[in-house]
Amino acid sequence: MDKKSALAALSALGQDTRLEVFRLLVQVGADGLPAGEIGERLGILQNTMSTHLKILSHAGLVRTEREGRLVRYAADMTGFRDLLAYLMEDCCNGRPELCRPVINAVTCDC
Repeated sequence: MDKKSALAALSALGQDTRLEVFRLLVQVGADGLPAGEIGERLGILQNTMSTHLKILSHAGLVRTEREGRLVRYAADMTGFRDLLAYLMEDCCNGRPELCRPVINAVTCDC
């Protein structure tokens, strides 16, 4: 990940609603949710939800899958891992073992 992409991802997550959406999608896992259900769960209007999902998608944090007329959204864990890797790239002044607790905390089989 480059600096421009990292800034886009951080900016996308730096907004309250988008952070809630991303956290919800992480919680539900790889199957994701349709946009309408995301909006219902979070109490967000459809047109507003569409804007937030588009920003998260452009930032590489959400992926989409079309099922007929339905669009399903899921957290893009590869994009999220790339962001974490970028942030921790030069971690711990050349002593990566110091970062191990953080790496272990964010490692999952998703």
